[in-house]
Formats: sequence, structure tokens, C-alpha cells
Amino acid sequence: MNLHPLRIFSKADAPPATQDKHWYNLAVSGEAEQRVIEVYVYGEIGGWGITANQFVRDLAALDDGVSQVSARFNSIGGDLFDGLAIHNALARLGERCTGHVDALAASAASVAVCGAHKVVIAANAMLMIHNPWTYASGDAEGLRKVATALDQATEVIIAAYKSKAPDIDEIELRRMVNAETWLTANESVALGLADEVGEGVKVKACIGQGGALQRFQNAPKALLDQLDEPPEPPTPDDPPVVPVVQDSAKLAVMITQHCNKAGIGNLVEPLIASTKLASESVVMAALARASAVHDLCIAARLPELTAEYVVAGLDADAVRVRLFDKLVKGGGFEIDNSQPLATDPPPKTQAKQPDHTNIYAARKAAQTPSGKRS
Repeated sequence: MNLHPLRIFSKADAPPATQDKHWYNLAVSGEAEQRVIEVYVYGEIGGWGITANQFVRDLAALDDGVSQVSARFNSIGGDLFDGLAIHNALARLGERCTGHVDALAASAASVAVCGAHKVVIAANAMLMIHNPWTYASGDAEGLRKVATALDQATEVIIAAYKSKAPDIDEIELRRMVNAETWLTANESVALGLADEVGEGVKVKACIGQGGALQRFQNAPKALLDQLDEPPEPPTPDDPPVVPVVQDSAKLAVMITQHCNKAGIGNLVEPLIASTKLASESVVMAALARASAVHDLCIAARLPELTAEYVVAGLDADAVRVRLFDKLVKGGGFEIDNSQPLATDPPPKTQAKQPDHTNIYAARKAAQTPSGKRS
């Protein structure tokens, strides 16, 4: 999944044009007496996308303590604890916070939006609830600890939903969570997980989060089909296409300026080497990939690998797989609400190698003094 750099707007009359994958935006509109803070969480939640740290920090920078806050979600979910932190951040706002499900609030995103005092779900939107999921490696005792952690995480999820819908039947809620249940707008309201059905919103470009919906077992076919629809042709209101710059010197300056502005100056030479300054379109695509790769490596606490991956021309999906392998081999585990993609590599299991020295010693110890086996 390609990630875009964090973009914060202190003032905007309308949300910016959506990208093909995901974007995150805070905007303030209206006069002082009718000031509204709008937060758009359109993408994956957690270290691979929109972190709770970003969300809480940026919201705090704009919040004056009295303005209405509108948090709009279209997300496949992601890291459970980042989703829970966003849930709690919205809950602290009290009655001045309204959550909107513009198309999809799945997994950790459904946990997050339920922190809002009022939840409005678009008539054509969906809410998805399911059990937490994780990768893990280790011995039997370590895996038992992981299973216990997942059980505890499930209780966190149940508590988050019950905070929004205190009258919901808990036995039925647990059944739906265990079954990975996709709820329509009317079903969400009936259960108490949403308060109101709003007008349908077309946000197809934001639903297109790659093959990520394939992570889920019961994803509705209507949502999956939207991923295969061809992009809509440009309209007269779309921004004009910038003429291609072919001059190598200008392209090198473009890379340098972009990298310095984005705080990735160490990637100037790798980008020049990997793009060969072929054209502006090639450079712009490489810059987008480099920003995504940088964010992924930082999230994985392996920034030293960024330049290597950029030189290799790897995209975010390929880098994510490599980082996952390194993190798993390094031990530990991360609880995540997302399911594995069909194209993800299967977890690697390595049998314990026999210890010939110990085997021989045990056999010697089992022998009787006469040399016969006991």
C-alpha cells in the first residue's frame, strides 16, 4: 500500500482532492463563533498509515476547547491500539464531537469512530467488526502469551463498542465480532453503534486502498468490485496537467528541493541514481515511493534501510514485506486488526535442529554399568 506524507491544512474551504490510496487532513472552517474542525482519516490506521500520535498531536494543535469537531472516516482499520487511542481522543471531546462513516469504518477504524459522542453513517457506508489478529513466532510458552494478549485485546474491542452502545446484547456482540460482521448503515443504527443514517457519499477514490480489503474473510462483493472499476476521466474542474520537464539539471533540483522540504535529504543521491533523471513523471513517482518507504522504515525503527530500498526502486508493498520479515525474525509481535493479504508470504516455521552432543550424552547416561541399555 502506498502511503502519502502527512498533510495538515490550517484552513480550507473544502477537503483536498483524494489520492488513489489514502490521505489524512485536518481543516478549520467557519468564523470564530461557528468554527468547525474537520478531520479526515481516509486510510490505514497505525504505523503503516495514520498514527494515533499524528492524530492526537495535530488535533490538539487546532483545538480551542470549544469548537465542534467532525471526524470523518474511510478506513480499512489497522493497528488496534492506535485505533483505541483515537477512540479515547474523540471521547475526551464530549458532546462537541461527531464521527462520520463516509464509506467504510472497518476493524480498528470502527473502534476509533465509536469514541465520538454522535456517529453519523452514510446511507451507502458500512461498519465492520471482528476479532484482533496478529503474526507471531516463538516457542509454545511464547505463543500462549500471544494468545492471552489477543484475548485481552478482544475485551478491549468489546468495551469500546459497549461504550458507544451500552444496551447492546453482549452475547450477540461477541458472536458478531468473532464472525467478522459487516454492518449496513441501518444495522449499525439498530445496534446502537451509530446514531443516525446520513446521505450517501461517493468516495470511491478513497475506498481504493489497493488489495487491502482482501485481508478480510467476508468483505462484501460490492466493495471489492469497486476496486476493479476504471478511474473516472478528468473533469474541467480538475487541476491542469503540468508540462513535463525533461532537463536533467531541473529534475535534480526538483529532487533536492523536495527531499530537503520532506526531511529526507539523505535520499537525494539514491533517487537520482534510481530514476536516472529520465523524466518528471518518473521522478515524481519515485519521490512518492521514497516518502512512503521512508515512513515505513521509520515506523519499523529501521531507517538505515531506506536508502537501500529506494535505490532498488521498491514500492511500499515490497518494502512492507521485507520489513515484516526482518521484524518477525527479530522476535516480538504486534497486535493488528488487519488480516493477511492473499499475496502475503506465509509465516516461516523452522524446526529445531537436533543437538547431537546432548543426544549422545543422554544415551550414554541410559546405559547400565555392564554396557547394556536399561
